[in-house]
Amino acid sequence: MHLQESGEMYLETIHILSQRGKGVRAVDVADYMGFSKPSVSRAMGLLRSGGYVELDDGFLVLTEKGKRVASKTYERHLFLTDFFVSLGVDPEVAAQDACKIEHDISDETFQAMKKYFKEQGKA
Repeated sequence: MHLQESGEMYLETIHILSQRGKGVRAVDVADYMGFSKPSVSRAMGLLRSGGYVELDDGFLVLTEKGKRVASKTYERHLFLTDFFVSLGVDPEVAAQDACKIEHDISDETFQAMKKYFKEQGKA
């Protein structure tokens, strides 16, 4: 199953919400993302069938496969947001732009950016 941008966003959201220390339910994802509960339920069904998410007593749990995708997406989001802010972009705009780019940037380009900023002592 090829994961599309929306799937990555759902996984990233579950990852973020799970860091709060409580279990994550579909309704939490819907509230956080501003989506309808039926839309989230449908997406969770697809992510479960793809092996990215499991249900545990009604809570959404990322599988190892899901954690890899969510962590990668979230790392890109944080890095790109910080990068744009360092250029003088408003933090809210930077986060919005990072959200758009994090799904499309290649691994090669992202790793090169990280390496460059590390070498410059900025990462």
